[in-house]
Amino acid sequence: MKRSIAIVSPFLDKRHGTERCVAEQAERLARDFGYEVHIYAQRVEDVEGVTLERKAPAAGLIYHQVPAVGGPHMLNYVWWFAANQIQRWFDRAFRGASYDLVYTPGINCFDADVSSVHIVFSEFRRRLSRRLALGGNPLRAWPRMLHRRVYYALLAALERLIYPRRRLRVAAVSRRIAGDLARHYSRREDVPVIYHGVDLARFRPDALRSRRETARTALGLTSGDVTLLLVGNDWKNKGLDTLLDALASLKRPELRLLVVGADDRSPFEPRIRDLGLETTLSFHPPRPDVEFYYAAADICVAPSLEDAFALPPAEAMACGVPAIVSSRAGASEWITDGVDGLILRDPEDAAELGGAIVRLADWPQLREQMGARAAARVGEFTWDRNTAELAAIFDEVLTAREAQTEPQHVH
Repeated sequence: MKRSIAIVSPFLDKRHGTERCVAEQAERLARDFGYEVHIYAQRVEDVEGVTLERKAPAAGLIYHQVPAVGGPHMLNYVWWFAANQIQRWFDRAFRGASYDLVYTPGINCFDADVSSVHIVFSEFRRRLSRRLALGGNPLRAWPRMLHRRVYYALLAALERLIYPRRRLRVAAVSRRIAGDLARHYSRREDVPVIYHGVDLARFRPDALRSRRETARTALGLTSGDVTLLLVGNDWKNKGLDTLLDALASLKRPELRLLVVGADDRSPFEPRIRDLGLETTLSFHPPRPDVEFYYAAADICVAPSLEDAFALPPAEAMACGVPAIVSSRAGASEWITDGVDGLILRDPEDAAELGGAIVRLADWPQLREQMGARAAARVGEFTWDRNTAELAAIFDEVLTAREAQTEPQHVH
């Protein structure tokens, strides 16, 4: 009998780290593992084979759209948390829906059977306490800081209700996240680590070499430019402040920085002018073909203050672009420092970051060698492997449940 699963996530697409991971898993669970996959989300994009529930109730990958509301992010999250549970209850009570298992990334519902943890907000709040202090931010930023403080406190409170439950199986996306779960919620022995994957058919060195000249020309880069690339949203958390300090201290006119993402650049612009980096740095919007930016880059920089995995540098490495990665990112756990990447011990140390940039910028041969080794290393991490490890957890949960419900024979 075909097993069915409900995936609960606010949205799915292939442009964000967590959502990309779940989208790749959903496709493979339906296609390769034979699950009937029901997706409860407010928005779904980029997922192959998905159809709206009302159009194809018998399809293998079915999207149940949960209504969204506008306004502050915290308000939408509270609405989402309640609405997805009400909608699934309604489907079970009045529409005959039945799921063998509920899976969610993080904390999106009370009734999940399996959760993949990409961030532990109790730890995240602790590490960001200084940055979220009102005294350390300009007055115009106070409303945003207050919103974040309340929002993170809400998420941490929900974690305390959900993660200690032993009936919930949890998997972490890095050893760092597994350590946070052990520290805050005493989840020590039962948390497997399932690293993200990379689409190796899309992100590969030969595919990018053919696009390099076109991409660099389109971005106004010359053959003498050494191009750094930072990709991601929430540029403050991605380490842009430290990167600006490092570039200002280096005073290397050949260095160019591309910052790609959907964040607000206005908080950084006064500092960019003060540091004299207007011609060094340029901001660019996300593109569906993010490999366009990888093709133009010489070095990927990811000095994240916090990052459960850091998918963009992993994708860049798969393309043969050497990466400088924060020790606070999960991807650093499988990088060998100085061999297939460079790891920053302290991502807030501009001098350390500057030294790593110079090391790669001054040695094109080192960039080429490290990029080749990086591509080989990332080749071990695929979405097929990621989904197979997740599906093994599903099998354990369902097999244990079936064993508990089998009738006991008395001899």
